Amino acid sequence: MKNFEYAYAKTEAEAIQLLSVANKSTAVLAGGTDLVALMQSMVVAPDRVVNVGDIETMQHIKRDENNNLWIGAAVHLDELLTSPVVDPFPSIKQVIQGISSVQMQSQGTVAGELLRRPCCWYFRGGNGLLANEGRMVIEGDNRYHAILGNRGPAKFVSASRLAPAMISLGAKVRIIGPKPEQEQIVDIENLFCTPEKTDETEIALAAGQLVTHIILPPDQGRLSAAYEVRHGEGPDQPLMAAAVRFEVLSGLVTESKIVLGQVAPTPWIAREAAMALLGRPINEETAAMAGMKAVSGAIALSGNEYKIELAKVAVKRAILRAAGLETGCFESSTCETAAVNFA
Repeated sequence: MKNFEYAYAKTEAEAIQLLSVANKSTAVLAGGTDLVALMQSMVVAPDRVVNVGDIETMQHIKRDENNNLWIGAAVHLDELLTSPVVDPFPSIKQVIQGISSVQMQSQGTVAGELLRRPCCWYFRGGNGLLANEGRMVIEGDNRYHAILGNRGPAKFVSASRLAPAMISLGAKVRIIGPKPEQEQIVDIENLFCTPEKTDETEIALAAGQLVTHIILPPDQGRLSAAYEVRHGEGPDQPLMAAAVRFEVLSGLVTESKIVLGQVAPTPWIAREAAMALLGRPINEETAAMAGMKAVSGAIALSGNEYKIELAKVAVKRAILRAAGLETGCFESSTCETAAVNFA
């Protein structure tokens, strides 16, 4: 780890001032569950680290006059899990429960989990996001890499476990900076992008910008759920994930959104699969059909073809879970533990 300046922000304005420094790279620290490890391995080496974890305006969960739920970026995951105002969004709580680590839940923050850097071992080994224009991934061990959105040099998968659920629920984010007066509210999927050049990242934030809040619209009786396929219990990344939200009227789906995780460099919005549910009832057949549609454009690498089948399972079971139907999972938890042979 290289030497760096440490700054402590008490307000949002102070954070923007400390992050916007000419000729210096900066990084945001909140829970530190990801940043510290990246700095220790010199994958990231900021000149200044700005602690925003104690900014009072970023620590609350509250509703506004339009019944939108504002979640502060520095809210810890366990606070989100136990908050009754988040009960109408079961997919969010299911994801946090699936992390299965008291330390990660109590120390990790909402924004920190959303903006978690890829777990790709080529990236974490210091070879950059694109790992020699993707050639290292193609020629090497790619069992956990992308099956969708992987035609370019980026082969890693988005690491955020919360993002698919948040995107499916229509969440937005409040972003401030880099200038003190600048503020914008954007759809949360716009936080993520697929880099094509070595100097680009997977997070669409400019230098000096800060995510302060995640904003969830009223649930309005819509159904939602998340489903993960994992090796086993614990904080490790899932093999596959899906989050869904839909509305049913007179037994038929009138609105639908399906988002996959662990399949692409960004959370993957499965539009064709969501469209296929419209006007249909939710049952085993339609859920399975949506799972197939969700991976219709998948391109497997040499070692990850199994992920296509797992993606079908995750989508199908997320849909059935949201509808309150039997998922076929042999566990009562939010995931299936998979045994995958990588030989």
